[in-house]
Amino acid sequence: MYEPIRTRSVHSTMAGSTSDFPHRSREEELDIQLAGHLTALLAVTDELRALGSSTDLDTAADRLAEQVARLRGGPTPVRVLVTAARPEPHPAALHRRAHTLAGRALVVAASRADTAVAILTAERMDAHAATLEPRELASS
Repeated sequence: MYEPIRTRSVHSTMAGSTSDFPHRSREEELDIQLAGHLTALLAVTDELRALGSSTDLDTAADRLAEQVARLRGGPTPVRVLVTAARPEPHPAALHRRAHTLAGRALVVAASRADTAVAILTAERMDAHAATLEPRELASS
């Protein structure tokens, strides 16, 4: 009535059997995710540097590139110089975007217990928050 199955299943149903497709560990997945967030933060940092370079942004970009290279296990990421800025400078929007990206990277860094990246991203969050909301000194 039914035709018997003549080929092996493509799905591994037996416990302990290995499959032909690669599996990544949780740590590898977190490394990939964290490298992606840091790369996006690096791109925004480079765009901010194109609008007005500062030593803080230069140092942060170098540190971000080092961490991305470490996470990817290879050379530093390719960085494109942003020479053609948009007609209207939009630094506030870029700082908000960088703050958000740093926050996302901080969450992933905390979940994988990467202290170096957690410190770096927390510093970047503080720097972008300070730029967005300048703190006035209270005169006493």
